[in-house]
Amino acid sequence: MEVKEQIGRWRLILGQESDKRLSGMSDLTLTQEQDLMDQALASIYNRTELGGFGGQQGAGRGPSNPQISCWLGDVRTLFDKELVTVIQNDAVTRCGLKQLLFEPELLENMEPDIGLASTILMLKDQIPKRSKESVREFIKKIVEEINKLLEQDIRRAVTAAVNKRKHSPIPSASAMDFKMTINRNLKHYNPELKTIVPEHFYFFDRTSTTAANKWTIILDVDQSGSMGESVIYSSIISCILASMASIKTRIVAFDTNIVDLTEKSDDPVDLLFGFQLGGGTDINKSVAYCEQFIENPSKTLFFLISDLEEGGNRAALLRRISDMKESGVTVISLLAIADGGKPYYDTQMAQKLAGFGVPCFACNPQLLPTLLEKALKGQDLSGFEKMKF
Repeated sequence: MEVKEQIGRWRLILGQESDKRLSGMSDLTLTQEQDLMDQALASIYNRTELGGFGGQQGAGRGPSNPQISCWLGDVRTLFDKELVTVIQNDAVTRCGLKQLLFEPELLENMEPDIGLASTILMLKDQIPKRSKESVREFIKKIVEEINKLLEQDIRRAVTAAVNKRKHSPIPSASAMDFKMTINRNLKHYNPELKTIVPEHFYFFDRTSTTAANKWTIILDVDQSGSMGESVIYSSIISCILASMASIKTRIVAFDTNIVDLTEKSDDPVDLLFGFQLGGGTDINKSVAYCEQFIENPSKTLFFLISDLEEGGNRAALLRRISDMKESGVTVISLLAIADGGKPYYDTQMAQKLAGFGVPCFACNPQLLPTLLEKALKGQDLSGFEKMKF
């Protein structure tokens, strides 16, 4: 990298105040693109300088300031997607943009980001009528991105685990037994094509799972204020699972109250708007509610998705979880994640659950299909990516 380019980058990082110091090192003339970057960054990080919306304290400018939409458009075209999401989040926190997030013109220019989606869901009761459709479309973009990332792997994991013994001659792409198909066709490897050309495909028998021996998967989701990202992932995963006939899925949300959202699980956006982020936490009360859905303990997978900061009866919660585990239910605690995957949880409570043999994971959402398959197959989860206490 040339010295001039390096100094130009430092100038963008340090801002206009560094002009005098850096001008003696090299020609400090910014390109047209760098000048636009400088104005965009100064609007957030040096709000007393330049134009934009910064000097007017964000939302105080009114609901339809065209400069803000223009600035957001510049940010999206000038910076990489990863930087755009960082800058947008800084704009929300530093420039008082929370109210402006509900302006249709702004939302159209915002890069889909799970952090902003969490903020919007927390403020959903404040959304004006004119912005509801734009907000819904913004949330829908997030849902579609995560769904593309997880849906196929989750379907494959459940199909492989639930129907792992019986096969069917009826072809179905979603029910293909990839492992057996590959193993049985290794001898048909084609060196010229550098791939296997299968002569026979194997499919799981999806009809072999009767109502009596279906797995029940219960997702008990904490909707307290720290749970924004976890709630979004949980909603999407719940809808994918609920669409599969081979299992029964329940989705329950709780703070100090309990809301059964199972009936909304045909649409992840509707499901997300059914959550009410914020408030206290009574995990024990919610676990007690979920117990009624345990028909066959050995065929029940219970996910407690929470930061484990119990505001209710901690001793009763521990007894209830212990009894559930001893009855044969597979119990897994998925810890709250925030800031792109960092765990947030009550360490003491997690240690006590782990002592009962309840694995507590703060895992990347992309690892959830693997965790789900292992749990349904009854495999040992100790080797999984788990938090060390």
